[in-house]
Amino acid sequence: MSAGKKVWLIGNSSEKSQKTLTKLSKMLQAEKFILDDLNPEIVISVGGDGTLLRAMHMYEYQLERVRFVGVHTGHLGFYTDFVESELPKVVEALKNENPAEAVHYPLMKVVVRFDDGYQVERHVLNESTIRRASKTMVCDVKISGSLFETFRGDGLSISTPTGSTAYNKSIGGAVMHPRVEAMQMAEVASLNNIVYRTLGAPMIVAKKDTITVCPAKEDDYSLTFDQLTFEYKNLKSIEFSLDGTTIAFANCAHTSFWERVRNSFIGEVK
Repeated sequence: MSAGKKVWLIGNSSEKSQKTLTKLSKMLQAEKFILDDLNPEIVISVGGDGTLLRAMHMYEYQLERVRFVGVHTGHLGFYTDFVESELPKVVEALKNENPAEAVHYPLMKVVVRFDDGYQVERHVLNESTIRRASKTMVCDVKISGSLFETFRGDGLSISTPTGSTAYNKSIGGAVMHPRVEAMQMAEVASLNNIVYRTLGAPMIVAKKDTITVCPAKEDDYSLTFDQLTFEYKNLKSIEFSLDGTTIAFANCAHTSFWERVRNSFIGEVK
């Protein structure tokens, strides 16, 4: 039932998204939903996949109790189940939504360690990438603590199964189903010649393992957590793992993963 259920809406800056957000907000309040930005049970993203990612990071430290729903206001989004013309369906689905039936996708934990002992911990839904700002990046890549290779190239992208369809796919990575408990590391323009050698292919790394990138001592590294970008100096290592943390999507006519892939990249099959 909707009575007392706490929701919050996050939209992008487009006029269509803002109008959709306002309309949906009024419809939800008419059905006795409570608008609560501090302690929501359900966060509704109105916009595109970028808006959903932003919403996830806004509530990154409340993921154990927050569920997400996506409403797309452009073309069909990968993380969205509804378009702006389906707002009555959104309200009805949320009224009947059962928290126990939420659909969970794995997140990847990223631990950034610095030379002075300070560290930053984040979770990502799609991927994390590391690059140098101007020159070739050199780093050691370790798998569960053992040196695997010394990478030279433009950068590395480490993605979740759901993130495999994002930047990872554009640089030649494989598409992975979210039920595959693994990470994927893909190279960005690696150097492979008689002097420098890397694997030269995407790697699927099991849940039990960690990927640790130890960059050379430079002061112009760029590190992303999904769409968030940070510039770092004095990096010691970046460790990637699957620690069991997930994002929950409210099961409101939830679209299956392979249907999302087909809709996003292939379209109607004749």
